[in-house]
Amino acid sequence: MKLPSHGLITGVVAVLTVIALTGCSGTPNSTGSPATSTGRFAVDSHTLVFGVVPDSAATQTNYQPLMDYLAKVTGKKVTYQQSTDYAALIEAAVAGKIDVASFSGFTYVTAKKNGAAITPISSIITKQGQEPGYYSEAIVPANSTITDISGFKNKKVCFVSPTSTSGYLFPSYSLLNAGIDPAQEVTPVFAGKHDVSVAKVAAGGECDAGFAEDSEADPAAAAGKIRIIAKTMVPGAPITISDTLPQATKDSVIKALSTVTIDQIIAAGITSANTDGFKSVFHATSPVTDNYYDTVRDICKKTNAKQCQ
Repeated sequence: MKLPSHGLITGVVAVLTVIALTGCSGTPNSTGSPATSTGRFAVDSHTLVFGVVPDSAATQTNYQPLMDYLAKVTGKKVTYQQSTDYAALIEAAVAGKIDVASFSGFTYVTAKKNGAAITPISSIITKQGQEPGYYSEAIVPANSTITDISGFKNKKVCFVSPTSTSGYLFPSYSLLNAGIDPAQEVTPVFAGKHDVSVAKVAAGGECDAGFAEDSEADPAAAAGKIRIIAKTMVPGAPITISDTLPQATKDSVIKALSTVTIDQIIAAGITSANTDGFKSVFHATSPVTDNYYDTVRDICKKTNAKQCQ
């Protein structure tokens, strides 16, 4: 379900400054929700708050069947909390204002680093046999003589934007691993969007090479417009659970969301799942653990990206 996985991260540094200044003034449960001897909810023991960053007008519609299924399995009311951007979702997680959330891999690591008591449960896959995640792909014009990333040195290289996970952070990591300093040894061209990066590389001239996510690069390669010379897996966006929930509730949520298929959701009577729209963005969930995001942590270490601070 290509939702937060592919979005851009904006305003994270500013909001983390706010978190740092306010985080010491109270407990993670700044909402005043009732605590029990076994755990704490974002609102109350009858409700689960599901946090999501909208990356399209259809975001809530895309998640509604999953939330309806979670409500049926747990017996609780599941409310949709829309965050304006990833920074706001991080802030909500650190403040204990969400029980379940869908992050990007990068913002999960950032939230965790800044004190969010959350654990990844699973990641959404959209097709049978698919693994969680997607690829950041290194591309060149179809007639280019460049055969590997080492050939990007001293070239004009298309990126998406400085805050794009698959369009800049992972590419910078790939360049560093190839012995190329992305800040000094390439001439960056920020295309703004993945499809524009592909188009500029295909046209040649403005960009000798570039990077884009697989959903844009693969069709262009199939059409013979570009060649893909390397790819790096970007960990799939995690569905996370708050560590502060009572254990029985956590067990129930994990059972519901760790390995559920669309057929199981439909069989449970969730009619909203039996639509072409939902089937196009959801096939199943696949379990992931915190270690799955170590590549993101390594990128933060090697690139010293400001979004990691």
